[in-house]
Amino acid sequence: MRIETYLDSLVSYAMNTGLAEPYDHQVLINRLLELLQKDDYVPSDEPQTEDLEEILTALLDYACEKGICENNITARDLFDTKIMGALTPMPREVIRTFQEKYAENPVAATDWYYKFSCDTDYIRRYRIAKDMRWKYDSEYGQMDITINLSKPEKDPRAIAAAKNAPQSSYPRCQLCAENEGYAGRLNHPARQNHRILPITVAGQEWCLQYSPYVYYNEHCIVFNKQHIPMKIDRSAFEKLLDFVGAFPHYFVGSNADLPIVGGSILSHEHFQGGHYTFAMETAPVEQKVEFKGYEGISAGIVKWPMSVIRLGGKKPAELAALAEKILDKWRQYSDEAVGVCAFSDGEPHNTITPIARRRGENYELDLVLRCNITSQEHPLGVFHPHGDKHHIKKENIGLIEVMGLAVLPSRLKGELTALADAIVKGRDVREDAALEKHADWVAEMKKTNAFTKENALDILLQETGRVFAAVLEDAGVYKHDENGREAFLRFIDAVNG
Repeated sequence: MRIETYLDSLVSYAMNTGLAEPYDHQVLINRLLELLQKDDYVPSDEPQTEDLEEILTALLDYACEKGICENNITARDLFDTKIMGALTPMPREVIRTFQEKYAENPVAATDWYYKFSCDTDYIRRYRIAKDMRWKYDSEYGQMDITINLSKPEKDPRAIAAAKNAPQSSYPRCQLCAENEGYAGRLNHPARQNHRILPITVAGQEWCLQYSPYVYYNEHCIVFNKQHIPMKIDRSAFEKLLDFVGAFPHYFVGSNADLPIVGGSILSHEHFQGGHYTFAMETAPVEQKVEFKGYEGISAGIVKWPMSVIRLGGKKPAELAALAEKILDKWRQYSDEAVGVCAFSDGEPHNTITPIARRRGENYELDLVLRCNITSQEHPLGVFHPHGDKHHIKKENIGLIEVMGLAVLPSRLKGELTALADAIVKGRDVREDAALEKHADWVAEMKKTNAFTKENALDILLQETGRVFAAVLEDAGVYKHDENGREAFLRFIDAVNG
């Protein structure tokens, strides 16, 4: 097709998705011609396409052919975001529409904003569709296992160019509000098609956006307008509970505020939420407990591989006050019998990963006890994936995984397929440099599974889920045995002491 056909198709796409109106047609055509450095234009009489990926690919190929854009994934991502930015309405229009819909009801508002974030290609739906996703029925509930393929691999040439590029401190991080409309550079993503919503959280100026990688339905990020560090304290609990008061159909949680057990961005206060039910939410309370002075709050230990105290009640202020009491005790608490150590050489190790949600009229707050102590045996963390599971998961266990959704490295897609083939053909995986790390795991699986060509990959996917459940058990400070249960109750007693 002629390049004009793709230009016309893109403008029609903008009209059909509500990004533009018929009066905008000529301006959009001229904006696109400017980006493509094209001086002439005759409307095409060829049939148009509605496939956004096809349209952008054609425009990118044209730009690369004309020397406007370098032909590598990083440069192409920067340029196609610039193209979509030419179609994206100004923030004032986006904010006005969201507020109008929020006045109807919060669900209508977030439904619209999520679709908008997809339509602008800020969320690249065609890449998200490439992620591998499956379920694993664990003893704790049905966990989500994913292999993330939507983050593009960096081109070696782009990596080298980024290393030599001038360094910039603007925007200060990838969460800062200054990213809205930013052109990007080789070491920072473009955001011309990105629009952020201002919201008020516990009386403070915060912002709402979606994650471009969408690990689950309507995966949102709620972040402080100011660039200030993560901190788990009473105000964090109050903010989480206030957010689910305003958006009762969403859950929201915070990564912990310490390395190893925290998230990847500790320098900017933020939460993650969304419209999704995780396995942890459906996990039952296996032992009810009480906290003195808070008899009006339901409390219990959740049946979950990690160590979770669940609080429930109608008054957010009371929940936040009790959560602060539990946090303050945990910050100072040690129990050598189970390896919990609050401080070493003056360095704090204990914190909490909190998650808030609504259950009808009630508010619910899950407090996941975390400890980032390391040892000679476990140098990456005692309550972190242990070495025998690093072939599947070595990275930190953050908020999303705490709740029961595994975000596994992209390498596993190829490795699991190759493993299935090697097992069926009887090859020794120890002789394959890429697969050797899985050899002990394969030997154990062969003891309990009869592999065939038809079932090999399915078995590996389910066994990968089993490893993830075991990873969460590693990350739990109180294990699911008699000693662990007794130690957990000792901590409850300490809070009441």
